[in-house]
This record gives sequence, structure tokens and C-alpha cells, in this order.
Amino acid sequence: MKFRALRIFVPRFIKRWLPASLFARTLLIIVLPVVIMQAVVTWIFFDAHWQTVTSGLSDAVAGDIAWVVETYQADPGPEATRELFERAEQHLGLSVRFLPERVLPTSPATGYFQAEDRALDAALSRRLDTKHWFDNRRYPGSVDVRVAVTGGYLRIIVPRERVFAPSAQVFVLWLSVATLLLTTIAILFIRNQVRAIERLAQAADAFGKGVEGPEPFKPYGAREVRQAAQAFIAMKARIQRHIDQRTTLLASVSHDLRTPLTRLKLELAMAEPGKRTEAMKRDLAEMEHMVDEYLDFARGEAGEAVEPVDLAALLGEVVDGVRRGGGAVELVVEADLVVGLRPNAIRRAVANLLSNALGFGTRARLSALRTPAGGVEIAVEDDGPGIPEDRYEEAFKPFNRLDEARNQNRKGVGLGLAIARDVARGHGGDVRLERSPLGGLKAIIRLPG
Repeated sequence: MKFRALRIFVPRFIKRWLPASLFARTLLIIVLPVVIMQAVVTWIFFDAHWQTVTSGLSDAVAGDIAWVVETYQADPGPEATRELFERAEQHLGLSVRFLPERVLPTSPATGYFQAEDRALDAALSRRLDTKHWFDNRRYPGSVDVRVAVTGGYLRIIVPRERVFAPSAQVFVLWLSVATLLLTTIAILFIRNQVRAIERLAQAADAFGKGVEGPEPFKPYGAREVRQAAQAFIAMKARIQRHIDQRTTLLASVSHDLRTPLTRLKLELAMAEPGKRTEAMKRDLAEMEHMVDEYLDFARGEAGEAVEPVDLAALLGEVVDGVRRGGGAVELVVEADLVVGLRPNAIRRAVANLLSNALGFGTRARLSALRTPAGGVEIAVEDDGPGIPEDRYEEAFKPFNRLDEARNQNRKGVGLGLAIARDVARGHGGDVRLERSPLGGLKAIIRLPG
């Protein structure tokens, strides 16, 4: 049981730190093994080769320095010292000077590559019994070693290639260049493949919103990506045929239904006034309203193009129409709110929400503002009975009137919220419901920027 919990925990922990984009993940899959491999190779090189060679060189130099120090201390006379320094420079490549009345520095002078300092310090500590100090940074091609002797110290300048293996920095540099080159090549190839997937996603998103690009989408990229793109194009063609057939059918249904309704309205207009005639006119008006709602729901956005719209002007037109019908609507719109949308579809969605609000309340409020993320929120509130929170999602189902919460005798067939959500999602947004400060329901249409 513990092992099973560990298997579940580890992948989730790893996923939390993984990048989200396909480009970054693919790059990680390619580059991470290369980096790990080169790190292992570098570690093996330093552990098995460089450190061994450097330790040997440092030990040899430390032995030469120890011989110079012991020889000097055995006979520190001027003649013997001069001969010793000449022999050290001629045969060992060491430049030796005696600095009288000098004290060794107390602060260490470490180099940029700490492994070099450790190797030389260990070799000098093994070979010398006296205090010593060295500087690996002052001279680019030499190492300054100082050893305490009687009356001062010996300053010994050692060629750098005699102390350290010279291939370490070059090896690291070549590894870094190789990693950079491989990463650049991987980025170029991965970016080309990911761009094909991004274009496919953009084409699918644009088709879902009913937006056609300036150029037709063409498959390209890897074979699997082209297959997915071709399947998308075929699916798009099938859906478009279905939309065209539905549009043609709706046009026929609209004509066939409105013709007899018009004849009935004319006959009732010519009939003798009376209670039965008025009742029939009301039934006919309700039937016409129901037919309009059915057609609005089935028609959707009917291929309407997206265009920049002054939202304040559009919502003002909707509110003016509602007010002419006797509805009490308060309008609050942010100034200079120009949004790319389908005006007739949004007008139809807002009108349906206002119709619901005034059908179940005495007053409504319509507001629109820009969100911090750059989108737009259009809110319709009422002071009616509202809807229980646990039935918000159920309210969006077509033909659902939530009889327990609202009066079944109201005009309509329960399509207002369904039409609004269909329009909002067609724009890439959505509709959500909340409790209104007015006491009733608040429907919020969220549209992307």
C-alpha cells in the first residue's frame, strides 16, 4: 500500500514542476538527457583523468619545491644560494627569490577553479614541513608559491602547465559549446513542429467561434500532424454542410409557419370583437413568440461576421426597445467599450436575458464593463424570485423553465438562458449565474477581449 501511494505521489510531484507547453516539454525531453550525459562525462573526466593528472603534476612540483627549500636551509650562504637558484631555473623551470624580513600573507588567494587549489595545497602540505602560501590568480601563466624559511621566505614562481593539467577549461568549454549548439538545433526543429500544432489549434478555435481567417488553413508539419489537420478539415466540411442544411431548413420552416400565422392574424383582425377573439389573439401572439424563440435557438449565429461594435450603443438600442414595451431597465455601461463581436447575436442574447428578468421581476439592471484580463462582462440582474444555486446548471438546459422557482404561466418556452449561453460560447466566452444584489438572479455574459 505504501509503494502504491509513493507511485501516485511521485508523478504528481513531477508534473507540478513540468512546463505546460508542448514546445518546452519536447525541448526538455531532448536537452535534459544531453545535459545529464555531458554532466556525467564531465564528472568522470575530472574524477578519473583530470584530478589524477593534476595531482601527479602538483605532487611533482611540490617535490621540486621541497628540494629547493631543503637545499637552501642546508646552506643559506650567498654563493650556495646563487648556485641553487640558477640550477632551479635551468633544470626545473622554477624562478626562486629569497625575500628577507618578510612574513607570509595570512589570507588565502584562491583561484577560480577550486579543484586546482585543493590539489596543490594537498601536495605542498605532504612535502613541506614549514608554512606555505600560494596565489593561483595573480599571473595568468604562473603560480606564485611562498615558503617560510629562516629570516624571511622563498618566493617561487612556477609555470602553470607544470602544476595543473591544461585541458580542463578547454574540455568544459567544448562541452558548453556542444550543448549550446545541440540546444539551438533542437529549438529550431521543435519550433517548426510545434508551430504546425499551434496553427491547427488556432484554426480549430477560430472555426469554433465562427471566424474565418484571411487564408484557408493548409496542413503542414510532421506526418501525424498533417493527418490530424486533414481530419480537422474533413470534420469542418461536414459540420459546415450540416450548418448550411440547417439554415436552408430553417428558412423553409420559418416561411411555412409564418404564412398560416399571418392568415390567422388577418382573419382575427376581421372578426367581430369579443372575449373569444381577444383570447385567440393572445394565443396567436404567444404561438408567434414561441416560434420566434424556437427559430432563434435553432438558428444560432447563422454565419454572422465578427466586427468592432460600440457596446454602449448596442446595449442602448436593446434597452430602448424594452423600455418602449413598458419594461423598467437601468443601463450602466463603461465608456468607450468597443469590442469585436457579432452584434445581432449579442443583441438577441441580451434581449432574451432581459425578457427573462422582466418576466419574473419588476425591474432589471443591464451593465457592461471591461475585466482586468481584457475581456468584457455583460450582466443582467432582476429582483424576481431567483433560482436556487444547486439548479443553476439545470437552468441552461433548453425548454427547462424550473417550474418550482418560476411561474409556469409566464410567456416563453425556457430558451432564454440556452440561447445566451450558445451565443457566448460561440464568441469563446460563457454565461454564469449568481445571486443578484437586487434580490433575484444575475446572469453574466463573459466575452474574451
